[in-house]
Amino acid sequence: MRQTRPFRPGEPPVALHEKAAENLDFIRDTMARSATFTGVSGWGGVAMGATAVLAAYLAHQQPNTDRWLLVWLGEAGIAALIGAAAIFWKASSTGVPLGSGPGRRFALSYAPPVLVGALLTAGIYRAEALALLPGVWLVMYGTGVISGGAFSVRIVPVMGACFVALGAVALFSPAAWGDLFMALGFGALHIGFGLAIAWRHGG
Repeated sequence: MRQTRPFRPGEPPVALHEKAAENLDFIRDTMARSATFTGVSGWGGVAMGATAVLAAYLAHQQPNTDRWLLVWLGEAGIAALIGAAAIFWKASSTGVPLGSGPGRRFALSYAPPVLVGALLTAGIYRAEALALLPGVWLVMYGTGVISGGAFSVRIVPVMGACFVALGAVALFSPAAWGDLFMALGFGALHIGFGLAIAWRHGG
């Protein structure tokens, strides 16, 4: 809590405009800290979900695990481009700068779990345990969405929790079901929550 400086005899009084400027700075800082990042795009989520469903179908047709992995890594790159473009478009259309306090906190909270997921992918590939990847990807992505969503609208961390729950089930399910879980998670969850976000939060 901000302390008011006590007045001491002999000190010149603080000018009224200086005190007002100090209070305005405090109010702006407080509002920036409490604001939420509304740049998460529902339509971007729908587009990401649609490409994930297609990727799940293509991945399931591949003759070996290396080509299966290439399909999903390609989908990850496409989804990242779609997500970044959609966030930029929504932020621009709503006048919310991406470098604002909420946007910066969203990105800094979202990124570490996703980077850890990338490191785990390399380790799992080296260990030749690719059957674990669908569960790991879903759990780590969901963790990133939960932590970043703490600075966004309430539906975003709820979506992240659904990804984590689905990923936990995938980790203990038969390997043959991996593409189904990927389609349900990165496909259906993105589409369903994307439509909800677009309807409730303007795009």
